[in-house]
Amino acid sequence: MKPLIKELDFFNIEADVFVVGVPEHPENVEGWDEFVASFSTRIPVWLKSGDIKTDFKKIVNVPSMKESGYKRILFVGLGAKKSLNENRLREVFAAVGKELASMRVTSAAIWTAPFKNEKLVCEDVVFTSAEGLTLGAYKFEGYHTDSNIRTVELETVTFLSSANNDELKAAFEVGEVNAYSVNEARNLVNMPPNILTATEMANYAQELATKHDFEIEILGKKEMEELGMGAILAVNKGSVEEPKLIVMKYSGTDEWKDVVGLVGKGITYDTGGYSLKPKDGMVGMKGDMGGAAAVLGAMNIIGELRPAKNVVAVIASTDNMVSGEAFKPDDVITSLSGKTIEVLNTDAEGRLVLADAVTYALQCGADYLVDVATLTGGVIVALGMDKTGALTNNEEFFEEFMQAAVETGEFVWRLPLTENDKKRLRKSDVADLNNSPGRDGHAIFGGGFVGEFVGDTPWIHLDIAGTSDATAAHDLGPKGATGVMVRTLATMIERMAETDI
Repeated sequence: MKPLIKELDFFNIEADVFVVGVPEHPENVEGWDEFVASFSTRIPVWLKSGDIKTDFKKIVNVPSMKESGYKRILFVGLGAKKSLNENRLREVFAAVGKELASMRVTSAAIWTAPFKNEKLVCEDVVFTSAEGLTLGAYKFEGYHTDSNIRTVELETVTFLSSANNDELKAAFEVGEVNAYSVNEARNLVNMPPNILTATEMANYAQELATKHDFEIEILGKKEMEELGMGAILAVNKGSVEEPKLIVMKYSGTDEWKDVVGLVGKGITYDTGGYSLKPKDGMVGMKGDMGGAAAVLGAMNIIGELRPAKNVVAVIASTDNMVSGEAFKPDDVITSLSGKTIEVLNTDAEGRLVLADAVTYALQCGADYLVDVATLTGGVIVALGMDKTGALTNNEEFFEEFMQAAVETGEFVWRLPLTENDKKRLRKSDVADLNNSPGRDGHAIFGGGFVGEFVGDTPWIHLDIAGTSDATAAHDLGPKGATGVMVRTLATMIERMAETDI
């Protein structure tokens, strides 16, 4: 989208649709009387009768009442103005984005004043509008062959404001980069597994690296065998698709130090292996690479915004299939770290590929680690579908991450990891670790297993099994992939660059 900034002039608005926020007591908005005079003096009557609503996110779509440069106007309720913050504004603009997409318009104008309060300045309004409009309008086109409907996208957004043009345009561009990257992650998760193989994910990463001048390394099966990546190779044994370990490095400073490692689980399809999932539980397992998508989306933001922080992204990608060669319960495998693992559950494969991935990230110089994975159904049982579960071994690092999560409005809840949990992970008659101590505390054991490979490195584990996919349309998008953690990971990197943690 192209942002345009113009001085407030209700009689010279050139757009298909004019968007006007309506808070409680809109008469207190600076310029409201002039707006009423330009549109219709009956607005106070419509507000009193409820024909125009101030309820949060309620949209009323009406035609222009006079000869003007816009055809229709969207009145969008904002509720109590003092309650507005960036997260609520993002939801408002996502609702507007959905409405504009349904109207198939190419241009819109937004009057910024009604959306501001003592906490929100014009730059905040423009930033959240870029995120919300782009996220709300998202649709996965899919692979239908019978659609004759031409895709229409919002091309131009004009902001009516007297604020600095350059600052507003910069805020819009950052917001749009964030939302575009989330939508790219959504596309990856929504893609069918016969199309998004490990090889195709590696190809996507190669294009991303070329676009942003990242250093990239893609390891195949041969390279993994030479290095001794026994965990990811075990998961791949049942597949005809070659595994890939994707490594991208972004150098934000002159010296490769204070490196943040972002590690993503990239299981492109999970049957459960010999610990076979039931048929209903297998549907949707194309999304088992949501962690990889989150890392790739975050890297796109990092590549665009160029924060002064070094980042290494490591994605372990394969599918988990059944064949005569597939790994099985009772197998013992040797990971890249040298630790041996007794396999008790082949459906606990994500933690195995992450074990080798975090080890490789450490070998690449990572001083901090965040792993992201659609890891366990247990996190859904514990927290529901709308909360990401987290584990950590470092309070300061986790606090920095949580500040980023609060800023982006992505809900994260920390789970405990006790010494007793670690003892159960280390309980095996034949190996250093077992990969599935039990169903109780499953989310903790899944993340805790990965923690066995990070040593003392500050580490955060994020289980997005519930939040990576939405079963119904929601505030920021449609049913399907959500692109969760893309913005939070990138925001964390930006904050670390500024605070020099």
